[in-house]
Amino acid sequence: MKKTLRITLEGKSYDVEVEVLNGAVAPVSVAPAAVAPVAAPVAAPVAAPAAPAAAPAGAGTPVPSPMMGLVFKIKCKVGDKVEANQEIMVLEAMKMETPVPAPVAGTITSINVKEQDSVSEGQVLVTIG
Repeated sequence: MKKTLRITLEGKSYDVEVEVLNGAVAPVSVAPAAVAPVAAPVAAPVAAPAAPAAAPAGAGTPVPSPMMGLVFKIKCKVGDKVEANQEIMVLEAMKMETPVPAPVAGTITSINVKEQDSVSEGQVLVTIG
């Protein structure tokens, strides 16, 4: 399956066509975008990225992914008590590991991903109650 993504680097936009292989994304072609940058409307709110529902409303604090990547290691399980800023997960992108800390102290109420899953920025990884 092929997808087209628009990437902006140093003020210049590029349309990148990628092919999804077994959950991994491999670049297929890169071409400068033909679209000039456009200012966002002032009055229109920007929609949040779509993410799977983590838990019923009021069931805890969602922990969103800070970036797109792969879940490298999950360092907690449902029912674990965690402290604020405790490392609960490690993401991997471009051969770099990025720790994901707990934003609050509490108990892990749900884990919405498994190791080696691809995640998008803003996707809810775990919920802390």
